[in-house]
Amino acid sequence: MIEVEGITFAYTPGKPIFEDFTWTAGRNEAWVILGPSGCGKSTLLSLLAGLVRPQRGVIRVDGQLLTRPRPQTGLIIQDYGLLPWATVRENVRLGLRIRNFYGADGIHAPRDYQPTLEVEPWLERLGLLSVAEHFPGQISGGQRQRTAIARTLVLNPDILLMDEPFASLDAPTRDSLQRLVLDLWVERGLTLIIVTHVIEEAALLGQKILLLGHPPNQTAHVIENPDFLHPEYRDSPAYRDLCRELRSRLEAL
Repeated sequence: MIEVEGITFAYTPGKPIFEDFTWTAGRNEAWVILGPSGCGKSTLLSLLAGLVRPQRGVIRVDGQLLTRPRPQTGLIIQDYGLLPWATVRENVRLGLRIRNFYGADGIHAPRDYQPTLEVEPWLERLGLLSVAEHFPGQISGGQRQRTAIARTLVLNPDILLMDEPFASLDAPTRDSLQRLVLDLWVERGLTLIIVTHVIEEAALLGQKILLLGHPPNQTAHVIENPDFLHPEYRDSPAYRDLCRELRSRLEAL
């Protein structure tokens, strides 16, 4: 579904973050992009979102050249991106309001989009009905993250990109939201790509894990994780072995 072919990207000339880099993610797969700070994780997410373009090479989604953000791709950034003056309900409706304004033009909304402001099912699914009229400053970090997820999923994306989505949450909230995201991935048939720098999180959430090292990244180092959905996986020897392997591989990059 996502094809990254020989891309080179640099913010500063002569200092590429990616150089002739090739990688492929299949439809409905769950990926984690793992690496140290400054390795290009968030940059790769921005490239996949169409927010920036490579200087060389191409990115294709479903065979179509990616030249700008596509309406079927959902992006959740680190600070959630909620409007502080809008209620939870209005934040969840934000994308729908933008789509309703532009219409089904194939740019801001898919060409088969039908105007709506219906968000109640997602508020209920994500446990937000009781705080729907609250403002972001009045709710917890976990509820803010759920609001960001609801705002994205109400647009019915086929790709969900998440940048360090659980970094600022306490452990119980983080665990429950990690399970929620995987449940939604299965339910919605999403292609899921999550950025993290936490090895243990990568081992829990990634069906496949893409390792990035210090720039320039020239090779896609991929580790398979077929058992990640097993109910007892967190307590299994396979999980501990994978964490050790990821740590060793990262140190060698």
